[in-house]
Order: sequence, then structure tokens, then C-alpha cells
Amino acid sequence: MTIQEAAAWLKGHDRYLILTHKRPDGDTIGCAAALCLGLRGLGKTAHICPGTGETHLFTPYLAGLLAPDDYIPDAVVSVDIAARGLFTQAGKPWLERGVDLAIDHHPSQEFFAKETCLDAGRAACGEILYEILRELGQVNRQTAVPLYVAVSTDTGCFQYGNTTADTHRVAAALMDTGLDVFPLNKRHFRTKTWARLQVERLIVERMHRYEDGKIAVAPVSLSLMDEAGATEEDMEDIAAFLGQIEGVETSVTIRELEEGGCKLSVRTSGGLNATKVCALLGGGGHAAAAGCTVPGGLEKAETQILAAVRQVEADG
Repeated sequence: MTIQEAAAWLKGHDRYLILTHKRPDGDTIGCAAALCLGLRGLGKTAHICPGTGETHLFTPYLAGLLAPDDYIPDAVVSVDIAARGLFTQAGKPWLERGVDLAIDHHPSQEFFAKETCLDAGRAACGEILYEILRELGQVNRQTAVPLYVAVSTDTGCFQYGNTTADTHRVAAALMDTGLDVFPLNKRHFRTKTWARLQVERLIVERMHRYEDGKIAVAPVSLSLMDEAGATEEDMEDIAAFLGQIEGVETSVTIRELEEGGCKLSVRTSGGLNATKVCALLGGGGHAAAAGCTVPGGLEKAETQILAAVRQVEADG
């Protein structure tokens, strides 16, 4: 489905429920909030599915937008969700009911919805939402705030390799609405808690380096989190941290999960395809940023991901 077709579809329906993915980032939260506000601006009834599990950084963008307990939608839309396994617990029943429209930018999209608006060339799903809302006449200062959060956070404040000229054009157009980006940039990119600094210190002390430092792996145990006094609130975009080290081309952050198993995030800058690496372990994402979840402990997860990296390297 094209941008224009998606906009026409949204015009033709009502009573929306918007779904975000689990462990939500700024892209999925920003897209959901912008779409919800835009639909309301058209006179539609629209809510975001509660139970997002967002951190305090993103809570303000959801204010007044979450669905009441007794809300029954006529149309269900997912944003920035590529795979069935990424639905939240609150969102899974709606996956089973059937998602009507998926809006996404991941090349690993599973096409679980009845209709899909996909542009895998976009750095952020927020870029697609911008185009859709522009078609709907709903790009204004109110929708610009969550759209900017979506685009800026998924590109590391326009520093990641996925950033394109179009990304900057979207950001410029959002600023043209009168949006003040300074407080948003300070909140999301220039402020760290003391606990987050302790996490980063411990990661540097305990990380593992391979191939003369071209590969860096950070096992983040639950005990490390306790030692740092950190919670999930302090871990936003931790996967990007190792990539700041000079000489690192492939970085892997391995998070031990309370429910068991490990969540792995792979970031690359030297040509290795992160999606191909994570696909070997049942995950997916983008060429330079992908992830997967595996059973077992940190040591096993590190062995598996290193084997996957080397297999993709060998395959060329």
C-alpha cells in the first residue's frame, strides 16, 4: 500500500486502536502519538493500546491518548512493528483478531496485517507517518513533537548511517511548524542519569573485544544492573554505546532478561549486515541495526552471536 493509499484508507475508517511494539523506543511511541493526534484532528475516534511498557522518557507523549479499558475499535493499526513476536501482551489479542493496517520501515516485515504500508528505505517509521499525515493535512505543531521524537531517536539525533537527506528534510519541515527542538534534543540526547553513567562504566570494564577491537560485546547481566542501581528507565538506546569506541565496526549488547533468556542488539558500521546476523538466531531488523532474543545465559548468547557474525562474514 502506498502512502496515498494508506492515507485514503485512514480517511475511510474510524474508531482506531494503535499498537506499539514491546520494549518501545521513540519511533514506535512517536508514530503512535502522532497518528493518534492526527486522526483526532480529522474528527476520528482514536486511542493507543495501553500496556506499552514505555520508560519515563516517552510517557509525556502518551498523555490523554491511551484507550479506556472498555474501548472496542473498528480498525486496528500497528506502527513500527515488523514481526508477530514484537507485539506487547496487551497487543497480542488484537494480532489474533487481525491487524487491519501495518505501517513500518523494517525490511524484515512479516506482513501479518491485512494491509501493509512499508518503505524499507526510510530511516525511521516516523518519516512514513510524516508523509501520511501530510496527505491528511495533519502536520502541525502538535503532531510535529512526536514525529520529531520518532525520527530523531531512530537516527541517533541524525548521526546513524541510516540517516538520509530525506530524513533531514522531514526534520526541517517539522521545525517549520514552529517546533522548538532544543528541549527535545536535550531530553533525549544530552541528559543521562547517574545510574546510566554507572552502567556505561561497568560495561567498559567488563566488555569483550575481538578481532583487534573491531568487534565489541557487552554482556549486561541483571547483577550489573543492580550494581549500577539502574532500572529499565536508565537503559534507553544502550545498544548504541559501544559503537562510540574508536575502531569498533560491530557491537553487540546482550541483555539478560528477568523472564529468562537474553535480548541481543547488534549495531554495525563496517559493512556487515546486522539483519543477516540476527536472522540466524530468529531475529531481524535493519542492515546496520538488528536484534534477536535467545534462550540461555549470557555466555551462551555471546558464543552464538559471535558464531553468527563469523558465518555472515564468511558468506560475504
